[in-house]
Amino acid sequence: MSLNFRRDEEDLKPLSLFSQSSLTDIVLLLLIFFLLTSSFVTNFGIKVNIPKAETGAQAEQQFIPVTVSKEGEYYVAGKLVSKGELAQAIRSEYSSKPNGTLLLRADKDAIVDNAVRVMNIGKALDMRIIMATEQGTQ
Repeated sequence: MSLNFRRDEEDLKPLSLFSQSSLTDIVLLLLIFFLLTSSFVTNFGIKVNIPKAETGAQAEQQFIPVTVSKEGEYYVAGKLVSKGELAQAIRSEYSSKPNGTLLLRADKDAIVDNAVRVMNIGKALDMRIIMATEQGTQ
């Protein structure tokens, strides 16, 4: 004796329509989250691997950034300058920020002579000089 209360012509078919709207909403929200959080990463625009130091000092607000790349290129306030124009570019930035500090960002694989050239220019202008490093151990 079977307790089947349906008629025979009412066979149940499996549900073939599956709604993916909730999955799409989750993927869209994750995409928006990652896009927004990735914009918080600060980028200087010039790729330099600066050396590491165990202690560090915070730079002042009035600083003049000078970057030395491992290829021997010089950037003063983000602008590429040649070796001959380096002193004039630093001097013009220093005239706009008279109490500015020279912030030297030299690549750890850069030639030491290039970094010393920037320091000599800063010393000749009687500037305070700071070398940028990353926090960490060697």
